[in-house]
Amino acid sequence: MRASEPGRLTPSATLLAGLAGALLGWRPPEFWAATPAELATALAPFQEPAVQAPDPATIARLLTENPDG
Repeated sequence: MRASEPGRLTPSATLLAGLAGALLGWRPPEFWAATPAELATALAPFQEPAVQAPDPATIARLLTENPDG
């Protein structure tokens, strides 16, 4: 789908509009009136916390502490 098709949302916009309606109870006018920053802030509590991969030093320490894996 091309973003230039009249009346069509991109897949990302469709997902965000659905999340705003289902999780926040927003109706279309509320979704379209919100800025991207407002939408991100409102949806933040529903996101899983970011998990960072361990750094090489942590991996080396864990391998030393647990030689059997």
